Amino acid sequence: MTNTATVFIVDDDASVRDALARLIAAAGYAVESYERAEQFLEDYRRERPGCLLLDLQMPGMNGLELQATLAQRELRLPVIFLTAHGDVPTTVRALKGGAFDFLEKPAEGWALLACVHKALQLDAELRQKAADREALRARCATLTAREREVVPLAVAGRSSKDIARVLGISHRTVELHRARIMHKLGANTLVELAAMAQACGIPLSANDAHASAETAGYVAPRT
Repeated sequence: MTNTATVFIVDDDASVRDALARLIAAAGYAVESYERAEQFLEDYRRERPGCLLLDLQMPGMNGLELQATLAQRELRLPVIFLTAHGDVPTTVRALKGGAFDFLEKPAEGWALLACVHKALQLDAELRQKAADREALRARCATLTAREREVVPLAVAGRSSKDIARVLGISHRTVELHRARIMHKLGANTLVELAAMAQACGIPLSANDAHASAETAGYVAPRT
């Protein structure tokens, strides 16, 4: 399975597919063509980066139906509709469905390639963000239960002595926990730590943290 960004073409017109494939390949992009939407769905795997050039009217599953199916399967491949059958309601429906763009045939080659380039950039950015989120979740998973209790209290601006009173542990232990948390998550500031904790689903309310500590058997003042 290749990780090279690919421009996928789905169009029932063989002459259109061939012309598009030649244009895109000449621009240096990898390209794959499909006559039917069903064929594309059978072959495509979510780990493959790229974008989709999609015809609107086709036998069997049409372009809008393919777009909807991709969304249902949470396949975020940028979709560029390229069709001679466009109208305002259809365009609006496609764009509301998350289409990257909607071009009418025959599109100028330079305009089509510019659109493809932007769509591939978007796909790369989205995939990088997804990879960053997964990496962050993996780092969050290394936090101990105690460290997860310290996080919201630290983010709330509580001192180590205050956190020690809340959790019923020593000031020195809190300092160690704070240092380990920042190291494990790769955070340099409390602002960064707050954003990372939120992305990981760690409650940031100091009251929630205190309630959690009480549930675990720790009773301390809320000052």
